[in-house]
Amino acid sequence: MDLYTLTIHELHNLLVKKEITSREVTEAVYRRIKEMDEKIEAYLMLTEEEALHQADQVDRKIAKGEEIGDLAGVPLGFKDILCTKGIRTTCGSKILEDYVPFYDGTVVRKLKEKDTVMLGKLNMDEFAMGSSTENSGFQITRNPWDLNRIPGGSSGGSAAAVAADECIAALGTDTGGSIRQPASCCGVVGMKPTYGRVSRYGLVAFASSLDQIGPITKDVEDCAILMNTISGYDPYDSTSVNVEVPDYRQSLMNDVKGIRIGIPDEYFIEGMDPDVERSVLEAIDLLKKWGAEVRRISLPHTEYAVAIYYIIATAEASSNLARYDGVKYGLRSKGYRDLMEMYSQTRAKGFGKEVKRRIILGTYVLSAGYYEAYYRKASQVRTLMRSDFEEAFRQVDVIMAPTAPTPAFRIGEKVEDPLQMYLSDIHTIPVNLAGIPAISIPCGFSHENLPIGLQMMGRHFDEGMLLRVAYTFEQNTDIHLKKPPIA
Repeated sequence: MDLYTLTIHELHNLLVKKEITSREVTEAVYRRIKEMDEKIEAYLMLTEEEALHQADQVDRKIAKGEEIGDLAGVPLGFKDILCTKGIRTTCGSKILEDYVPFYDGTVVRKLKEKDTVMLGKLNMDEFAMGSSTENSGFQITRNPWDLNRIPGGSSGGSAAAVAADECIAALGTDTGGSIRQPASCCGVVGMKPTYGRVSRYGLVAFASSLDQIGPITKDVEDCAILMNTISGYDPYDSTSVNVEVPDYRQSLMNDVKGIRIGIPDEYFIEGMDPDVERSVLEAIDLLKKWGAEVRRISLPHTEYAVAIYYIIATAEASSNLARYDGVKYGLRSKGYRDLMEMYSQTRAKGFGKEVKRRIILGTYVLSAGYYEAYYRKASQVRTLMRSDFEEAFRQVDVIMAPTAPTPAFRIGEKVEDPLQMYLSDIHTIPVNLAGIPAISIPCGFSHENLPIGLQMMGRHFDEGMLLRVAYTFEQNTDIHLKKPPIA
């Protein structure tokens, strides 16, 4: 048995029975990383010494007969946008290449308190700006299903590491689809929680009204386990919502009888890959066969989603990234003559092309004379999109659609065409604009043996419904069990 292939719940059961130790698991995963990551390049850094120390602490607790939680001793990977005390946090950017936070983000702290083992920090698009992880300031992560293809983005390192068994599970962040889209590309499970469900304290901001932390896992049960720990109110985050967090494992019922599934006409668009459309519709037909009710619905403002997103997200990015000026922390250029030259040289050297593009666009839409025409108008249409979802959820319990319009594309295929790259997130962006939860699960494969994701969207704070439907699909199919050829 290869320990690195197991899930969180499988490892927990073996640890409790004392059939394995956390150190054995952690060492097995590091061997796997050393074997595979030269090809995948999912990790930006490893924290092996600290990880083995954490594993040994859990093993001592077990040896003493102490009770351990579901995540104790489980090796996880962290997207390198989450602040980790004493460990570099780069956001995939040269401007933060040597930045070492003095505190843990709330989610990192919560997981440490549950005795998880942190393997290292995972690669990402710079400041989470991208759909392919080709915008990292350090390396290009590759898809374990085809090393010539992208793993998705911006949490591409997280999704690729989970798919390649280079960690048991991982955390990512989702601003416009950056958990769900790479999960779809890599054939794993990825959940974007309701905005406000998970604390953003310690998450380096890209677009503050859109960003959300979530799990990327090998199966739905692991997703529920991680959600149980990372969810909850945090007074350090002003956008955190103080609502009760249920036990998500109680939602894992193999039953969809009577659940109303909505199929939005606007998501099945011209130009969608035929394998994607076929796989998603076949998955929905299976759920209907098992007792779900399926009906057509409309989300009429969907066509404006990409335009609205790239106005709001870039405007917020322009504001958030103004702090990287070479004065307080991060990179500082040398050889400047005055303050303004230091600013310009630092940002020119530290930021990549995509980040600069979004800062310029965001600054433009916020500038005098254009704020009313662009940003205010975009905010108004965003409100209409939220109303579309509210109306739809009066008719249905879950909305289903493809996660992405195509399987993973080839590395370099869309780098020179930003608009085509932006359209990769056309199916995921509306969820972030509305602040609702969504999950992507594997539902099939293309004729080139590339994974395809089924996206399920739910009401605010109703992650449990999504987990129930996803679990039912998973338990009655074997799609999620298929491993990449590289394995």
